[in-house]
Amino acid sequence: MTSATADVPVAPKPLPQTSRAFEVAFAPARSRVGRMRRMTLAHLERWDVRGPLAENVVLAVSELVTNAVEHGEGDVALRVQCADNELHVAVTDGSTALADLRSPEDEDDSGRGLLLVAVLAHRWGTSDGGRTTWCVFRVPARRP
Repeated sequence: MTSATADVPVAPKPLPQTSRAFEVAFAPARSRVGRMRRMTLAHLERWDVRGPLAENVVLAVSELVTNAVEHGEGDVALRVQCADNELHVAVTDGSTALADLRSPEDEDDSGRGLLLVAVLAHRWGTSDGGRTTWCVFRVPARRP
């Protein structure tokens, strides 16, 4: 007597998809800002995210990492994930102070980073009690 399932083919397991996310943690240093821009751009190119969208994402990464390095506490973590039609950027540090969208004066040398992120991204915010500042970009559907 044979088992009732002996003749039923077993469906193959799906192959793992290429990861469309990366995360890196680092000590807060201004030199890390440029490295995070370059790392982000390299991943975006691998994910076929190019042109103005890639430039905007890299600028947002630069601004959020700079804020974490200059105003945060402790180590910094950057996570970038591209899923479906959205690209998420999150920067985490140890500070619980909420990111503050300011309106700098024309002669101010700084204070425009979050304003740039707010203008370029689809949405942005904070989470984890202020430890994480994030933004989301829409990714256009790929043409067949």
